Amino acid sequence: MADTSGREFEYADSDFNRVRAAIYRKAGINLAESKRQLVYSRLARRLRALNLASFGEYLDYLESTPEELQEFVNALTTNLTAFFREEHHFSILKDFIKKNRYNKPCRIWCSASSTGEEPYSIAMTVAEAYGNYRPPVEIVASDIDSQVLNTASMGVYSLDRLEALSADKKKQFFLRGKGKNSGKAKVIDELRRLIEFKQINLLDRKWPLQEKFDVIFCRNVMIYFDKPTQLQILKRMTQLLVPDGLYIAGHSESFSHASHLVRLVGKSTYRLAASDVKEDVNDV
Repeated sequence: MADTSGREFEYADSDFNRVRAAIYRKAGINLAESKRQLVYSRLARRLRALNLASFGEYLDYLESTPEELQEFVNALTTNLTAFFREEHHFSILKDFIKKNRYNKPCRIWCSASSTGEEPYSIAMTVAEAYGNYRPPVEIVASDIDSQVLNTASMGVYSLDRLEALSADKKKQFFLRGKGKNSGKAKVIDELRRLIEFKQINLLDRKWPLQEKFDVIFCRNVMIYFDKPTQLQILKRMTQLLVPDGLYIAGHSESFSHASHLVRLVGKSTYRLAASDVKEDVNDV
């Protein structure tokens, strides 16, 4: 059944408002008015799969069917990513690792791993910094979206996803597919073994994380939250950061409203506000 706008499914203003309320409750995402069409296109796939005629029917189904909630979240969470996106952060990470070769393992949390390009970029950087595939480094990569985590853990990508990588990185860290896998490449096992993938909703009251981290990547995540939620999550993350650690944010994220928690030391790179470490990070 088409609505009066010619859409395939009925989609009223009240439906969009219900979607906004539901995704805010579950994931803390604050959908702007401008996301009305994005919501339609993302969720229309679920309506087709469930053979429903309107968004009202789908939202009633969502409220009565708990197992649909993960599909709902998966559909609406944005998973734009790329290998070595915002490349300066990986230069900062490499310098940090070289300056701080610990007796204990260096722990890194990639808190929005999406389909895996970011945590594998971290792993490549770590391997290059130490010059081997068995560095004393532990990488935890998490995401709220179960589907993208499955993709990330497999580490298989179409060759076009690797276009921005140097020939040396492609040769060192990927295996090119043959036959039925032609046109694809797989991250080498040595790199995959450096990463532990976990499903984590940053709004959950308890995260399955115990030990503190030396570096936390939380890039292009906070922009989807309102200011109170940003502060709540940032406070919890900084409690998991060692005193001389780094918190790395996205290029469009600023924490001037959180100066009691973190201080800027480089390009979208922060240390704890109370840290005794004085030197700034040198951008490359």
